[in-house]
Amino acid sequence: MGKNLKEAVKMLEDSQRRTEEENGKKISGDIPGPLQGSGQDMVSILQVVQNLMHGDEDEEPQSARIQNIGEQGHIALLGHSLGAYISTLDKEKLRKLMTRILSDTTLWLCRIFRYENGCAYFHEEEREGLAKICRLAIHSRYEDFVVDGFNVLYNKKPVIYLSAAARPGLGQYLCNQLGLPFPCLCRVPCNTMFGSQHQMDVAFLEKLIKDDIERGKLPLLLVANAGTAAVGHTDKIGRLKELCEQYGIWLHVEGVNLATLALGYVSSSVLAATKCDSMTLTPGPWLGLPAVPAVTLYKHDDPALTLVAGLTSNKPADKLRALPLWLSLQYLGLDGIVERIKHACQLSQRLQESLKKVNHIKILVEDELSSPVVVFRFFQELPGSDPVLKAVPVPNMAPSAVGRERHSCDALNRWLGEQLKQLVPESGLTVMDLEVEGVCIRFSPLMTAAVLGTRGEDVDQVVACIQSKLPILTCTLQLREEFKQEVTAAAGLLYVDDPNWPGIGGVRYEHANDDKSSLKLDPEGEKIHAGLLKKLNELESDLTFKMGPEYKSMKSCIYVGMASDDVDISELVGTIAVTAREIEENSRLLENMTEVVRKGIQEAQVQLQKANEERLLEEGVLRQIPVVGSVLNWFSPVQASQKGRTFNLTAGSLESTEHTYVYKVQGTGVTPPQTPSGTRTKQRLPGQKPFKRSLRGSDALSETSSVSHIEDLEKMEHLTGGPEQDALETSSPEPHPGAPTLQDTEQTGALQNGAQHTEDDRPQVEELESLR
Repeated sequence: MGKNLKEAVKMLEDSQRRTEEENGKKISGDIPGPLQGSGQDMVSILQVVQNLMHGDEDEEPQSARIQNIGEQGHIALLGHSLGAYISTLDKEKLRKLMTRILSDTTLWLCRIFRYENGCAYFHEEEREGLAKICRLAIHSRYEDFVVDGFNVLYNKKPVIYLSAAARPGLGQYLCNQLGLPFPCLCRVPCNTMFGSQHQMDVAFLEKLIKDDIERGKLPLLLVANAGTAAVGHTDKIGRLKELCEQYGIWLHVEGVNLATLALGYVSSSVLAATKCDSMTLTPGPWLGLPAVPAVTLYKHDDPALTLVAGLTSNKPADKLRALPLWLSLQYLGLDGIVERIKHACQLSQRLQESLKKVNHIKILVEDELSSPVVVFRFFQELPGSDPVLKAVPVPNMAPSAVGRERHSCDALNRWLGEQLKQLVPESGLTVMDLEVEGVCIRFSPLMTAAVLGTRGEDVDQVVACIQSKLPILTCTLQLREEFKQEVTAAAGLLYVDDPNWPGIGGVRYEHANDDKSSLKLDPEGEKIHAGLLKKLNELESDLTFKMGPEYKSMKSCIYVGMASDDVDISELVGTIAVTAREIEENSRLLENMTEVVRKGIQEAQVQLQKANEERLLEEGVLRQIPVVGSVLNWFSPVQASQKGRTFNLTAGSLESTEHTYVYKVQGTGVTPPQTPSGTRTKQRLPGQKPFKRSLRGSDALSETSSVSHIEDLEKMEHLTGGPEQDALETSSPEPHPGAPTLQDTEQTGALQNGAQHTEDDRPQVEELESLR
């Protein structure tokens, strides 16, 4: 009994062991490949990281895969690895080291940016510091907030004031982080009558504060800009500080212009930011330091409230955030920090001074001498506009014309910005859309110069590229109206008024089955326009063509790109019309041929069936019986003629093959019609591209030349047309055989004259060839 029990237990253990092994194999099969086995070596892991960073080599090369990292960048990156290593120290050594790093970095930043007796909070997300400051302001103004929580806010709702020119999404982020409803936000409009249109209206802000106080609300915090996110304008921080002190509002300042506080000369508007309650700095992009945290400097005397608000922490990881910045500031030194900020400001001033000398370029921040941000755009003065305001429409202009001109200029500025970004990628230019001015190009070297390594030569190259593109922009605007008139006058073409297209314009070919009233997709028109686009691109002209949906419609059309002043619009429109008509005719010819072939096949089947019936009647029924028919055919063979049918594609009819079998020759049939062709081919000079204006009437011809190019072209056209005309005259039908008539005499004389004319002109042709 005991022996049997031991064997049974052993069998159960073996079965359980096999089950566990199978489950282990199943689990290991579900784990991804890199985790299977004993792990990967360091070289393989780094190779995988490199492939993920740079991607496949077959992909299109990017302009800049990784930013320009100098030695100061390597120091900052080293700080993250060093911080992870320092966190393994014992608590006492770690506390002393963190305190030293935090105190040194805070002291250095406060001294560099003239913010005395301040504290620092280091954070990864730029807006996180402002959210913590809002918590501190709530705890400072609501004493019972720690005990009663949001019940305190219900009776007296807090109000946070933001400028209308603040960065997008800032108010929503604050409400989400603080748990406040959106009515707690108050957007302050910018100036409309006096001053910059991107500065906060101080008088209107004071009115809003008074209204909120009367409604029982509590004005809590005001966010001012020292360099707006769009154009870099600075609010009147001194006046805002007085207003905040009057009503007990916390003043927070942010913006790119705060970097100029490190320079020797600072404008009064930016210098007033040193008196605010808090400010947010971003030294990473200013100094070209990767993975460096942002810093919020603030002034507050209660350590308990700062701890509750989250501005201070006892966690080692939070305090070690300052280590990369602590190392980088020591490596750069004060001179290196000032030099980088000063270099960025000099680049912006250099571009601003150069753009003032360029026509058709408007600078939006020329009154902000202290701003390191340059915003400009291309403009074209309207016929009824004020020359002082530059392209600002007067009241007598139609709103539709003003809106169309605005959209056209926006499209051209967007094209100009993309061209400059491709030609000078080190400039760091960005294209943005402003509410009032429209599409503009922004140059902010404080945020990009240290990272991209922008130099003064890059700024000069930007100006040179702008000057080279201006003739194309102005000519495109001038040719748009001519293109519209030519397309409107051309038969079968419809002008597409798409203000968002940066080119001469759009055109759509109206085929025979085109439904003008419908806005739905047109397959036949799409096929015609696809063939038209292919034909136009094969011409190898300087123009660019693109097919896309018509504005406010699903129908296809052809867009013509930017052009220079030597484009022949009439030839361009004529080529488009003739080519589209040829494609439609060829397509219709193919469709007709398909129908003809189908009907011919049906007719051939009917005739073949009729021929079989006739053969059956001719041979008789007995010959169709297998055995009887063979014997009958042996005694009396049937002399059956071979009959067949051939289908003539040209004539579209069925013909008998009896002529082929009897005379052993193939029928010639009817001569096929010629392929429809247009008259768009234009005689060009050697090397002249399509759609270029002819030199006829130009003053650029040489006065010392015995024969000009124009005379050569005219003679060649005359010589080419002479024999053709003679051939047409001699192609009349033959008269009745007999004596020569008057018509025969005239034809003979014409042939003799043509031959003599050809012999007399042969030396001229040889002379023209030698001249060419």
